[in-house]
Amino acid sequence: MPKTLSWLPELSRDGAPLYLAVADALAADVGSGRLPGGTRLPSQRALADALGVDFTTISRAYNEARDRGLIEGRPGQGTFVRGAVAAARRASPGGGVDMSMNLPPLFDDAAVASRMWREIGAIEQDGGLPLLLRYQEAGGSVADRATGASWLGGRIGTVDPARVLVAAGAQGALSAILGTIAAPGDAICVEQLTYPGMRALAAFSGVRLLPVAMDEYGLVPEALEDICRIDKPKALYCMPTIHNPTTITMPPARREALVEVARRHGLPIIEDDAYGMLPTDGAPTLARLAPELTYYIGGIAKTLSPALRIAYLVAPDLRAALRLTGGIRATTLMASPLSTAIATRWIQGGTAQAVLHAIRTAAAERRRVTRNLLPQARLDDAGFHAWLPLPGRWQRGPFVAGLRNAGIGVVPSDAFAVGEPVEAVRLGLGSAPTLGDLEQSLAIIADLLEQPAGLANMVI
Repeated sequence: MPKTLSWLPELSRDGAPLYLAVADALAADVGSGRLPGGTRLPSQRALADALGVDFTTISRAYNEARDRGLIEGRPGQGTFVRGAVAAARRASPGGGVDMSMNLPPLFDDAAVASRMWREIGAIEQDGGLPLLLRYQEAGGSVADRATGASWLGGRIGTVDPARVLVAAGAQGALSAILGTIAAPGDAICVEQLTYPGMRALAAFSGVRLLPVAMDEYGLVPEALEDICRIDKPKALYCMPTIHNPTTITMPPARREALVEVARRHGLPIIEDDAYGMLPTDGAPTLARLAPELTYYIGGIAKTLSPALRIAYLVAPDLRAALRLTGGIRATTLMASPLSTAIATRWIQGGTAQAVLHAIRTAAAERRRVTRNLLPQARLDDAGFHAWLPLPGRWQRGPFVAGLRNAGIGVVPSDAFAVGEPVEAVRLGLGSAPTLGDLEQSLAIIADLLEQPAGLANMVI
């Protein structure tokens, strides 16, 4: 029989409605382990009497906790704490997890998680029905654009909010940019290993991608110079900070050399800063060095929430911003108003900074485990994906297949290569539900690396 526990919450006095304070306290106690899965909670009437509040307040609190997946009702028995959320995302039967998606890690901070949900609930008071039943402006409202400019200020400096647009994720931003600066048959320069979404969008729109050589410091400016002299590309797309997939962060001198080449040839730069908020300090963005040339994409999927599908797009000037607004209107019409409202509220109220800090902390633990088990993997000091070059006896195809047999998904270099792939794979360290799941999967990867390649995939 589940153990009955007389639970009295310690309520926060931060001004939140009382029912939300009760739900937040419940979330915190579940997260801390004070209320383990299977614990029977006091009846709503008993808890209301103990706290000296009305029954409706506790009823709303329990409904809120149920909506968050924290509790469940059992007919004839009462209300119980559900098992750990991670239990619904068990590792595969083979012992591994799918590391092919590059997701921010789940963090173990119930207070921050509760704050996120509380702010979402409070949007009802601000937005009302128009937020749900009306179209919003393409590119975002004045307030949303100003919030985006504020959020990006630490990365790109002070920027006129009129140059900032709200797009439907980084992919929506890229689609709007390509639609305004390139036509079918035109060429865009990219790093020789580049974001798969850019490859897919180029294939869909008929744009040619020209691979630019990379070294241990990222894109090689001399190689870009050579291409500009011959092919006259329309733009350069690149990811200078925590490059996906190699994790390389371009040093300041390399960025300055790159900007010199772009200025010399009048080459627009599309800077994808998907991971730029993760480092606490770092090299200046290309948008700081060359604002007049740079289309800057500051997505929040990797630093706040992939579920919101929001990215801030900064145009090099007001004329470009107007063209991009038309591009957004023609392709996605608008970013989700509800998602935009959540992002705006999180940023304005400080929740975004709390989430970012929690993700940074969880990512640091994942990197520590990875460096211990896979010292040969390449990691950035702030990211949560790893680039694993394979030893000479391994080719990426058999290696990926061998891991698949153990229930582990990784991404081979083919997904990123514009030209000849290399023998390497990318590992998404944030995909594992728990640190223990990650450790188990990395141990399996390390074991496979030590095996002769022929033993992993025997054909009879």
